[in-house]
Amino acid sequence: MTYLDTHSAVWLRRGDKDAFPKRARRAIEADDVLLISPIVVLELEMLHEIGRVKSPAHDFVRDLRNYMGVRVCDYPFALVIDQALAEEWTREPADRIIVAHARSRRATLITQDEKIRAHYDLALW
Repeated sequence: MTYLDTHSAVWLRRGDKDAFPKRARRAIEADDVLLISPIVVLELEMLHEIGRVKSPAHDFVRDLRNYMGVRVCDYPFALVIDQALAEEWTREPADRIIVAHARSRRATLITQDEKIRAHYDLALW
């Protein structure tokens, strides 16, 4: 099971696998369960609203699912929030929730974000 951070989902949907370092690319290609947190869906919609991504979030997620089998995680949100309460290293709600999703499942998280990688041992880039 591997989670994708928002920017990782954007690059993957663009088909830009070369944007990923070899380690991250291998993890994505080797895992048959690729997930995004529901907060990533919200961030994708916000990026669409400001013109940073062309497709609305639902279309974006559909394309990710069709292209790579990426699914929106349905892990109980109350459990994710319980974990997010312990992620005191950031005031950024989306980062806390994305990391909490991955940490709750002891899953790999693909992210370029150095701060996340410094605070989550299974984050890689």
